[in-house]
Amino acid sequence: MPTIRHRFFYTFFCYGYVILLATGLWGLQATSARAEDSTETFRSLQDRLTESGFNANKIQSLFQKSSVHFEPRTVSLFFIHSEARVNYDQFLSPESIQNARDYMQKHIADMNAAEQSLGVCKEVITAIMLVETRLGTYLGNTSILNTLSSLAALKDPELRKVVWDTIRPERRPEKAAFEERAESKSAWAFQELKAFLTYTARENLDPTSIYGSFAGALGISQFMPSNILMYAKDGNHDGRIDLFDPSDAIMSIANYLKHFGWKPGISHEQAYDVVYHYNHSQYYVNTVLKIMDILKGQNGPSHN
Repeated sequence: MPTIRHRFFYTFFCYGYVILLATGLWGLQATSARAEDSTETFRSLQDRLTESGFNANKIQSLFQKSSVHFEPRTVSLFFIHSEARVNYDQFLSPESIQNARDYMQKHIADMNAAEQSLGVCKEVITAIMLVETRLGTYLGNTSILNTLSSLAALKDPELRKVVWDTIRPERRPEKAAFEERAESKSAWAFQELKAFLTYTARENLDPTSIYGSFAGALGISQFMPSNILMYAKDGNHDGRIDLFDPSDAIMSIANYLKHFGWKPGISHEQAYDVVYHYNHSQYYVNTVLKIMDILKGQNGPSHN
């Protein structure tokens, strides 16, 4: 996606699913690739960033920081994730629905502002925030910079081999499929990394301080960096865009959905197509729409 995505799976780091996945990784050679010298590991990547217009000294200084390193285990998750294994029913529990109602009421002013200015109902905004980050209570704990840098660095065959060796043999995809996907994700992640560095520079943020999902999505809304640049909105009018702030996250989700076609009176089929842009998963979309209907007090599809 920019569609949030090329994210097809981003959110689910947040719900402990990654912990389950990771148990399949612990047994293998721990980390020839947690680069002792991240400057050299990311040398080619730094050159590419400089060639793309970033300041060479700033890029070099960034990648010399001790917190910056190659993340083979995190990258491995891209190759073993299964959307069908995600437990979406957890978001339909009475407790989750009540939490969503409470959250919607707590932020009713921002919800109403988004609904009135952009025509996106507060129930679908709340449903997305519930599924993405449990209403901001689980935002992910993976370095966005390390994740995107590691994925972008898979252009290097030696680093691809490190990731391949990190995955337990019984979890590995076919080698040809792995290589093809690694090439594709490397190109995608490089664009997202550039967007991330652009965003953090614009907002005067330390790139090493921002954490999110295993695929690089961040904030309560779990936007990828490219989507932040295109669709994020300043909901509280403080002159900044901070997707860890509920006001900005609410308005940004509404703006994203409006861009892809949400409007008052939207049909169920149209709503499905719009939310699918947010995450390319039928399980995800169906869950979001079910939550929305419950929050509206409806049993069946009818969307305003």
